[in-house]
Amino acid sequence: MKFNYVATQADGRVVKGVREAESREEILEFLARNELKPVSVGPARWQNFTTRFSAFGQSITPTDKIFLTKYLALMLRAGTDLFKALDILIADFKKQAIKFLLMEIRNTLEKGQPFYVTFAKYPRFFSPIFVNLIKAGEISGNLEATFDNLSVMLEKEEDLRRRIRSALIYPILLLVASSLVLTFLITFALPRIVEVFLQGGLEPPPFSRIVFSVGLFLSRNIVVIGTLAVIFLGSSIFFLFKTQMGRILFFRFLSHVPVISTVIQRIAIQRFASTLGYLLRAGIPIVDALDLTATAIGNERMAVSLRRIAHEGVARGLTIGDAFRKETDFPLVITNLVAVSEKAGHLDEILFTLSTFYESEIDAAVKAMVSVIEPAMLVLIGGIVGLIAMSVIVPIYQLVGQF
Repeated sequence: MKFNYVATQADGRVVKGVREAESREEILEFLARNELKPVSVGPARWQNFTTRFSAFGQSITPTDKIFLTKYLALMLRAGTDLFKALDILIADFKKQAIKFLLMEIRNTLEKGQPFYVTFAKYPRFFSPIFVNLIKAGEISGNLEATFDNLSVMLEKEEDLRRRIRSALIYPILLLVASSLVLTFLITFALPRIVEVFLQGGLEPPPFSRIVFSVGLFLSRNIVVIGTLAVIFLGSSIFFLFKTQMGRILFFRFLSHVPVISTVIQRIAIQRFASTLGYLLRAGIPIVDALDLTATAIGNERMAVSLRRIAHEGVARGLTIGDAFRKETDFPLVITNLVAVSEKAGHLDEILFTLSTFYESEIDAAVKAMVSVIEPAMLVLIGGIVGLIAMSVIVPIYQLVGQF
């Protein structure tokens, strides 16, 4: 049963949370262990509704996870006892979501349960890769290296996302500015120009009349059209990014767009190399490592190939290299390097080298994509503006030619 609780810290700050327990007394014991003074404790009647958005009432960001893993790695390297390290972090972290998470981890350890169990309860924030790396670190007794590797992996992922977002800022700003200019022309300038022609008794040519009719229709129905556009855009975004079928269709479409498909492929290969490398270094069995990598790669075709490699190749006695050779979704250089490094016994090192190489390849591919998108957008917007301008200039030219 889940309970909502409100409590105060020693400095007087109020904390709120939700916790699963057998009884109210167990919640009170939990609060006492964490030096929290209870204010109210009651059944969580609306827990299912609230936890759809956040397990803690707040979001745990990639930056939070980077700091958490880095601090734990540093404390364990310094020889700090795990319970003491958790107590220090609980006292130092100001964000309630992290504080509650750390409290729950400490309580889990006190009950004799593994460290990774708490993270596994919140799949929205902690991926199967994250959970399984910690699990492997516990089994091997090397949590310090595990947290160190996790912090490096999360930092690289966040840095890559940041570079891609930075490269796409200018095209997005260009799109927004161009849309605003077009909206101004259609809703404000064009109707007034049409009114001048109508009051002057001038009969525009067919080309201009078509443009004027479209512009007037859009201007008179801008609210309805804008509302429908927002609803359609919101529904499309929800379908494409929040549903499995939508994501599959969206990435399947993008994989056939010439320039964008290159970026998607290189991102998928970089994720494959980085994720599989860390999983193998942590000592996770190769079949399980390939399965977990398939969930994180972000490319449907490559994910299917990895699962075939795991279950129809390696699990049946083939070497990793031979299993990769049967698949065509990975570049030949990847297949050859995997086969050679497997024989040499340093597959994880080659995978990390590939990951670093493809990080620079992603930068180059994103720059190439932007260099194509920007002029294409300028040509498109310029063509629309030019069309509107011509529809105005042509009748004016005809009018002048009559004198």
